[in-house]
Amino acid sequence: MSLGSDFMDLLIRLLQSAVCFGTVIMYGALGEILTEKSGNLNLGVPGIMYLGGIAGLAASFFYEFNNPSPSPLICLLLSFGAAFLASALGGLLYSFLTITLRANQNVTGLTLTIFGGGIANFFGGSLNTMAGGVGQISVAATSAVYRANLNNSTDLGVFGSLFLSYGFMVYLAIALSIVMAWFLNRTRAGLNLRAVGENPATADAAGVNVTRYKYLATCVGAGISGMGGLYYTMDYIKGTWANDGTIESLGWLAVALVIFAIWRPLNAIWGSYLFGLLFWVYLIIPGLGRRDIELFKMLPYLVTILVLVVISLRKKRENQPPASLGLPYFREER
Repeated sequence: MSLGSDFMDLLIRLLQSAVCFGTVIMYGALGEILTEKSGNLNLGVPGIMYLGGIAGLAASFFYEFNNPSPSPLICLLLSFGAAFLASALGGLLYSFLTITLRANQNVTGLTLTIFGGGIANFFGGSLNTMAGGVGQISVAATSAVYRANLNNSTDLGVFGSLFLSYGFMVYLAIALSIVMAWFLNRTRAGLNLRAVGENPATADAAGVNVTRYKYLATCVGAGISGMGGLYYTMDYIKGTWANDGTIESLGWLAVALVIFAIWRPLNAIWGSYLFGLLFWVYLIIPGLGRRDIELFKMLPYLVTILVLVVISLRKKRENQPPASLGLPYFREER
């Protein structure tokens, strides 16, 4: 095999890794963008992604465990529904504490991260024990549904490898970004949501139900973020459970991506893939040791810091976070 062919194969592998990696954090970022547009700063994204991953895995495991010939459609519906519901419940808990009880949003979010990680790893360990030991859990039928792609049944060369070799959740994330951008900018409900995040008192005076919008945006946003954990579990690591802290790391990258994308869903598409490229670029650089690789994995965070500095210096209002982000709303009596 020629050197040029080897490099091309390596480059394709890098781009594929970037897309898969980016899709995990894209879901997390899209959910957090929706949440932050309401004025809620939920730093519990890693914990919510944990909840989505373990809930989808557990639902699939018990279904496959009790059915020798599992239905692919039921596998998909059970895992998808369980992941979204568990993540949304995490968002509901955060909403109750921060919106109704007006608890500190930063502390609540960080607590949710610890809570979600603990719950997920506890149940992940329990499932591993039921399956026969660490690393033995597998939901092959469900994972096959998530990992099915057009490139397996067609031979389209480089084009197929780059654009058709992914599971459906990769394309769903892109579609979700487009729909969310349209919702926030072109619909009355989306504009009301943005008004709540900018100035809840003014929105309230105009007849917008601030509490309802905050609850819905936070719960639905959490459900979307949880899809990142589901995709990681079912597609990225092929339907098993790994108690190695990777989901938490990806969750924090998703939070960084929100800032990098300057709170715009469409920017999250290319931003997530750029993060993936930066994270995996060491694949095409020969002679790197373990310490060097860890330095390359810092690049997405360094780029986010650079974007923060640029945003702060330029001071353009359209590039700033919602004005009431992280601030509790105290409704005056009328």
